[in-house]
Amino acid sequence: MTIVQSDRASPASRLTARLWQGATRSVLRHFSWPSLVRSQAFRIVLVYVVLFGLSATGLIAFTYWNAKRALEEQSDQLIEAEIADLANQYRQLDEDGLELLIMNRSGPGARGLYLLADSSRRVIAGNLDRWPDGANGSGGLVDFEYERRIGDRGAEQRHARGRTFTLAGGDLLLVAQDVNDRYLMERLFTTTVPWTLALMLLLGLVGGGLISRNMIARLDSINRTSKEIIAGDLSRRVPLSGSRDEFDTLAENLNRMLDRIERLMKGVREVTDSVAHDLRTPLTRLRSRLEMTLRQRISHSQSYGDLEDAIGEVDRLIATFNSILLIAEADAGLAREAMTPVEIGAVACDAADLYAPLAEEKEIALRVSCDGEHWVDGNRNLIFQALVNLVDNAIKYTPRRGHIGIVANEKRDAVSISVADSGPGIPEGERLRVLERFVRLEPSGNSPGTGLGLSLVAAVARLHDAELLLDDNRPGLNATLKFRRRLAASRPRSAA
Repeated sequence: MTIVQSDRASPASRLTARLWQGATRSVLRHFSWPSLVRSQAFRIVLVYVVLFGLSATGLIAFTYWNAKRALEEQSDQLIEAEIADLANQYRQLDEDGLELLIMNRSGPGARGLYLLADSSRRVIAGNLDRWPDGANGSGGLVDFEYERRIGDRGAEQRHARGRTFTLAGGDLLLVAQDVNDRYLMERLFTTTVPWTLALMLLLGLVGGGLISRNMIARLDSINRTSKEIIAGDLSRRVPLSGSRDEFDTLAENLNRMLDRIERLMKGVREVTDSVAHDLRTPLTRLRSRLEMTLRQRISHSQSYGDLEDAIGEVDRLIATFNSILLIAEADAGLAREAMTPVEIGAVACDAADLYAPLAEEKEIALRVSCDGEHWVDGNRNLIFQALVNLVDNAIKYTPRRGHIGIVANEKRDAVSISVADSGPGIPEGERLRVLERFVRLEPSGNSPGTGLGLSLVAAVARLHDAELLLDDNRPGLNATLKFRRRLAASRPRSAA
């Protein structure tokens, strides 16, 4: 009788499949796989799960091998003991007596399997219906299958292990033990263990994903707070979960550091504001008095020229303090609340109109190019001041009969406004340094200015999350402010 295996999946496999589908849906719903796989927490858990799986596999394989060897030795010892007893009986009896002995031992309720057959393998006595395939009379241990009848239900296929002998008269003797229970246990073990390891790996990955999700969420809160602080909101602090774990300790240390930085920045800002405000008022009064004195004088003596120089110096001081205040306000993000939709092309035209007379006086060709309307979110006054500083620098360092171009354009999601001149330009190694306050290059050391123009432009760019790019115009400098484009749906209706 042959055994027909069912194609239906086992309960363990169906349970594992359902767990896999549910876990997969849950993980895909809560995670972004690229960010999850890149996280350090997931990698640590993955390495731990793999190492644990390998260790568990080795331990289970060693246990399985030892248990299988112990069961085989036990069945082999039973077979050897039975053979020794039959050999002893055979020496005392003839083959007829051995046949009678085998018939007695293979009766109902027999624990062993016995079969005596002639040289043609026809059954003489025993509890097996036929000589099993693959069993010869060499005396070695063999594994074979046999059929055992079970009442009216027919016969079932079972597994046995035994030893065969060739007797003196040419007959064949088989002594065996039924090992079907051991075979079923081994098959159950070999089919269950892979599913168990797979389920363990699955649960480990899901657990790693949950742990990574928690860690990523905590890190995301720190990153969001950091971005808000970088944007200028120094009052933001990293939230605490209350678990008193390592992340809370890190958050507390960061918050204390931020408190310290905020106090320092506040002190610096207060000092800067106080100095600027306290000096701007008396300087303004001084300028007014000098101007009144100048108007009252009629002669064109040397004193008249000195008064004009004094007024010019006071104007430069006031401009310096105004620039310092604007830079401080931009760095502190105080002008962020005043942001509105700004059309960059209009700002470029206003700046060109303001400096057209000065450019004409120096015989410099000043051109404006704007292909359509380009809207951004920003503070129009600060953007205008930044563009004015760029144009002023361009006119200041461009030689006579040079040219300056102001171009506003839009590419993809960015709106750019650039000022390109034909002057000496800025060496590539100095382009970051000139953005610092009060930095002036040696060739321009005798030119008028305070070294705050590009610093103000950089501060305005930081306030608007824009980029300030200084490139070579060959010859000259090409300074570009690149803003994020305002969405069409959020533009003013008049410009839509």
